[in-house]
Amino acid sequence: MSAVGLPAGKVGPNAIIQLADVLADRIGLEERARALQAAGLAKYLAADPERMTDEREAAALHRAVQAQRAGDWDELSWEAGERTARYLLANRIPKPAQWLLRRLPAALAARLLLRAIRAHAWTFAGSGAFSARQERGAVVIAIADNPIAMPDCPWHRGVFTRLFRELVSPHVLVRHDHCCARGDEVCTFRIGWP
Repeated sequence: MSAVGLPAGKVGPNAIIQLADVLADRIGLEERARALQAAGLAKYLAADPERMTDEREAAALHRAVQAQRAGDWDELSWEAGERTARYLLANRIPKPAQWLLRRLPAALAARLLLRAIRAHAWTFAGSGAFSARQERGAVVIAIADNPIAMPDCPWHRGVFTRLFRELVSPHVLVRHDHCCARGDEVCTFRIGWP
């Protein structure tokens, strides 16, 4: 299900901010500006978005980076996903909750983390239909009609990998077997641990 009570078509601003910052830090401010302009997002040259943003803007920036940086866009997008997770850990997930999750058995920590992710699915799913289930040793997250899907979804994989490695198990691996950007109806992420 999509996030309840939130406007359709919105994602967290970190889908834009973190990718733009990765470009600035790794390649330079000129590359950041070029990507934002190519995506039609020149309005963010002076100041980052401060609240939920149109999912089409995030998708446009991710596509622009892929087009401009064909050789390393996957790595750049992954790093932006990791930075998004770090932002969530630093600013959105209460420290006492993090402390507790790190001390629980992995399956229980994953269940509780998944509950929080479900409550804030709009952050990365926008208008896409979010669902999730827990299996033995894994969580499977699905986003039907993922509005910011890119081939193999490195940004999403980076977010999920960092969050689950920090809060569930340092041995988490994320598999992405189905992808809307490859023509599938749903993006699926199998987040497993030993």
